[in-house]
Amino acid sequence: MLNQTQQPSDPLPSPRQLSVAPMMDWTDRHCRYFHRLLAPNAFLYTEMVTTGALLFGDTARFLDYNPQEHPVALQLGGSDPEALSRACLAAKPWHYDELNLNVGCPSDRVQKGRFGACLMKEPGLVKECLSAMVSASDVPVTIKCRVGVDEMDSDQALIDFVGHIADSGIDALIIHARKAWLSGLSPKQNREVPDLNYARVREVVKAFPQLQIILNGGLNSVSECLSQWEVFEGLMIGRAAYQTPWLLTELSAELGHPIPPSRRWVVDEMVKYTEQHVANGGRVHEVARHMLGLFHGQPGARAWRQKLSQTMHRPEAKPQLLLDACPEPACFNPVLEDFHWPVDGSVVDG
Repeated sequence: MLNQTQQPSDPLPSPRQLSVAPMMDWTDRHCRYFHRLLAPNAFLYTEMVTTGALLFGDTARFLDYNPQEHPVALQLGGSDPEALSRACLAAKPWHYDELNLNVGCPSDRVQKGRFGACLMKEPGLVKECLSAMVSASDVPVTIKCRVGVDEMDSDQALIDFVGHIADSGIDALIIHARKAWLSGLSPKQNREVPDLNYARVREVVKAFPQLQIILNGGLNSVSECLSQWEVFEGLMIGRAAYQTPWLLTELSAELGHPIPPSRRWVVDEMVKYTEQHVANGGRVHEVARHMLGLFHGQPGARAWRQKLSQTMHRPEAKPQLLLDACPEPACFNPVLEDFHWPVDGSVVDG
C-alpha cells in the first residue's frame, strides 16, 4: 500500500464522467483494484472513513491503497469543521486525487454521530465543513448528498441547500437522486424505496451552471447512462458496479476509454494480485468476494458464483481457485495490440 514516503506513479487522468460510488463494506481496496482493471479511467472512491477513526485509529489502515487505483478519492464522514480540517491534513501524505464529504448516508449510526444525510438540515454547518476542508486541502473537495431528507423534499429546498454551499470552494457536487428518510427505513430501503427524482437534479444543473453536477442513483444499464450523459457532466454508478461489474467496462467503451481485452484477462490479473495479497498474510475470500458478478449474464456465470461462494472462505483456498472457477478458458482470451493498461499485479502492504 502507498505510505507516507511514496509518491503515486503516473496517476491516470481524473475525469468524473464515470465514477464508482463509495459503498460501505463493498468498495475496499481489493474491490477498487478490481474495478480499476475493468475501467482504467473511472474515478474510484473509498468507503466512508469517519474523522474519529482517521484521527484516533490506525491511520495507515484506513488510508493505504494501491497506486494503481488512481484516480481515487477519499470520502470522509464528520460534522466538526476542525476535525475535518485535521483529517484532510492527515490524508495529505497519501496523495488522494479528491476529498469528498458524505452528506447522504441515512444510517442510524451515522445520524448519532451527527453526519451523513442529517447534515442536509444544517446547510450552514455543511458550508463550514466544506470550507475547512478546502482550506486544508491541495486537491479538489467535493460533496455527496441526496435530493432531500425527511420533509425537506422539494426542488426549491434542494436549490436552497446547494445555494448555501456553492461558494465554499467545492469542485463538484454528487447528488443521489433519492431522498433519505432518517427514520422508518433502513439504509438498504433508502437505496430502493424512495422514488428516483432525476428531474430535481436537472433543476440544480440549470440553477448552478458553474458547478459540476454528478448524478448518482438507479443507473443500471448502458442505455440509462447514455441518456443521462446528455444532461450531466458525470455519472456515478453504485450497486450495479458491484453486482454487474462488467457494466463499467461497457460504459468505458462508450466513452472511448481503454478497456480490458476480456473477462478472462481480468481474472488472470486478479490471480496475480491475490497471490501477493495471500503472500502478505491475506485471505482469498477478501478479494474473491468482490468478483462474484464478473460473469453476470454470461454462460457459466452461475457455476462461477457457486464455486467461489462454496470454497473461497476455506482456510486452504488458493488464488488458483479463480482460474479453476473461470468459465472462460485461456484460449478465449484475445490479445489487443493497442491495449496498454499498465497493471503488473503488484501489491505492497503498509
